Order: sequence, then C-alpha cells, then structure tokens
Amino acid sequence: MSTATAELKSFREQTRVWLEQNCPPEMRKPVTSEDDVCWGGRHWKFSSEAQKLWLQRMAEKGWTVPTWPREYGGGGLSADEAKVLAQEMRALGCRSAVQSFGIWMLGPALLKFGSHEQKLEHLLKIARGEIRWCQGYSEPNAGSDLASLQTRAEDRGDHYIVNGQKIWTSYADKADWIFCLVRTDPAAKKHTGISFVLFDMATPGVTTKPILLISGKSPFCETFFDNVRVEKRNLVGTLNAGWDVAKYLLTHEREMIGGIGDRGAAKPLGQVAAAQVGTDAAGRLADPLLRAQIAQFEVDEAAFRLTMERAMDEARAGRGNPAFSSVLKYYGAELNKRRFELMMQAGGSDALDWESERTREGATARAWLRTKGNSIEGGTSEVQLNVIAKRILNLPGA
Repeated sequence: MSTATAELKSFREQTRVWLEQNCPPEMRKPVTSEDDVCWGGRHWKFSSEAQKLWLQRMAEKGWTVPTWPREYGGGGLSADEAKVLAQEMRALGCRSAVQSFGIWMLGPALLKFGSHEQKLEHLLKIARGEIRWCQGYSEPNAGSDLASLQTRAEDRGDHYIVNGQKIWTSYADKADWIFCLVRTDPAAKKHTGISFVLFDMATPGVTTKPILLISGKSPFCETFFDNVRVEKRNLVGTLNAGWDVAKYLLTHEREMIGGIGDRGAAKPLGQVAAAQVGTDAAGRLADPLLRAQIAQFEVDEAAFRLTMERAMDEARAGRGNPAFSSVLKYYGAELNKRRFELMMQAGGSDALDWESERTREGATARAWLRTKGNSIEGGTSEVQLNVIAKRILNLPGA
C-alpha cells in the first residue's frame, strides 16, 4: 500500500469516527420537509437544537466548505479527502449542515476573483452559516440573453448608485446580501460594460415582492433597486469585466442545480413507493410496471451520481471542460422531474391531495409542480443543449 493510499485510509477511518460521534441522530434521518433544511443567515431560526449543533460542529471543523483554505473558514482538505468525507456522510445518512448560494456559487467566485479583504469579510461568514445570499442576475427582459441586462450602477466617486429590477431572485425576501450584475458602461458592447457587485439587502432602496408559482408556493421574488448606494469596495474583480465573474459563477450554479438529480440523504425512491403501493409476497414493490420504471430510474440515478463525482475529480485535476456543467444541469433537472413523476404515480389519487395535514399540505404534489421549473432556472434546457453542442460536441453550425 502506498503512503498516499494509507493516509487516505487513515483519514477515512478518522472521519467515520468523528461523524459517528458528532452528527446528532436527528441529523441522520431523511429530509421530509423544508424545515429539515438549514439555510443559515442572520435571521435563520433553527428547527431544532440538533440542527443548530450540527452546523456549529461542522463549521468548527471547516467541513461545511471542506476544500476551502482554512484562513477562510474551510477545512483545507484535498479533493480526495473531500470525496471521502462526502462518501462517509452518505454512508451514515448525514444531512448537509447548511445549504447556501454562498457556498455553491459566490464562494468559488470570490476565491478566484475577490480581493483578500473581500474573502475575509464574506467567506468566513458563509462557511459558518452566518450569512445568506441571493443572486441578482435575470431581469424581465434579460433571461436567457442575460448580457442584455439594464440594471445600472452610476459612478458617484467613492460609491455607485444602483437602479433597476431583477426577477426570479430565489429567496430574495430571506437573504441578507445579494451578488448582483449591473451595467457600469452603457455605451459598451453587450457583454462588456457589466460589473459584479455585492450589497446588503437591508440597504435603503432595496425591495422585494414574492412571485407565486403554480405549486402555490415559491422561493422566487421580484427585486427592485431605487437609488441603492453600493460602496466601491464591494466591486468584485475589475470594473466593466463582471461578465468574466458571471460566467465562472454560472458554471457552479449549473452544477448546483444539476445536483438535484442526486437524492442525497433522502429515502430511495423504491422505499417511498413501497410505503404507498405495498409489497408482494416476495417483498417486492407490488406494482410490476412501476417496479420496472423505478429500477431503471435508480440505475440512472446511480450513474448520474458517479458522473458528478467524475466531473468533480476532473475539474480538480484541471482536466475538466467548463461547459460540462451544462451536461450536469440538463440531466440533473430531467432526472429530478422523473423522480417526482414516479412519486406521483406511486401515490395515486392521494398524491393529488393539496391541503391536508396527512400529506403535509400536499407536499408531494407541490414539489412535483415545482420541478417543472427545473428545466428553466439557471439557463433553460434548450440553452444547455446549445452549449453542449457548441462547446463539447463541436457540432458544425452550433
């Protein structure tokens, strides 16, 4: 056994022991509702002491962001060690200690483009779950054609004044800060003259309005900026070169959305269906047609999980194609839509319930309807397929 292999084996054993000793039993149960998911932030109310304790322990260990440098709140783990940690958490059924756009999107962008001062100010809070971020990208007339955005930031000496509107701003009504694309040079060509800025959602002039979806609930908001003051120290990267930051962040956003194709710590679909449909004398799902469909789905789910791991390994080794995030986003979205279609099929007429306590206010039906947006958010499936055709397959005319 090589020294590296022996060290990784030792790390795995130590990690398993630490997780067994520190992950509360309540945090090893499958997620059953939105209350089970911790988003953190200055206004966050923990659903239980166990949820609070798990976040504290993981943050102290640096394992909410295991590969980030220790000086910014990370665990300083290698790619292989982070992979082992994820595997051991999955084996024990450990929930994610915190979910965060700061971790998934802004953090990687700040690590690449941010100043040392910006990293110290924001990354530590992100790692500890003390700040919740939202994303100010899409506008009413700038969705898939994001570079057409019109929200403007006027130079006022030591600060900017921002005016405009964003739409589909996920959790804007719950976020503490926003990372936002603004036009700082209206005379420049479409993809230039755009800058990437950060500001507090409590700044005077910022207002939000929730958007109701077909599911009856929604994480989305319209966000309005009316003479919002943004300090120049909150400009990330170079003035008028925000499109470079935006593109880099989008690859991480698409990987994040693609991750919905992986069920994580939730129950396997076969178990969920068996609780609804029942089992036959051999202990198999009683409906043979549904059983075959779920078997195919779980094979595809496992293959997708391995593909995600491979993509991350290649990216960390510097061999990954940045456009591969479009593959993950496209297939992950389609897989999640299939998952909820099968859950609805397994639930029968009960799955259509909308309001009863027994079905947790129609949680399955509402979630099924919500999945219809998976192939739109973060760039539509059509956009992702165009990216794949052009940048991965190199198809003529793409």
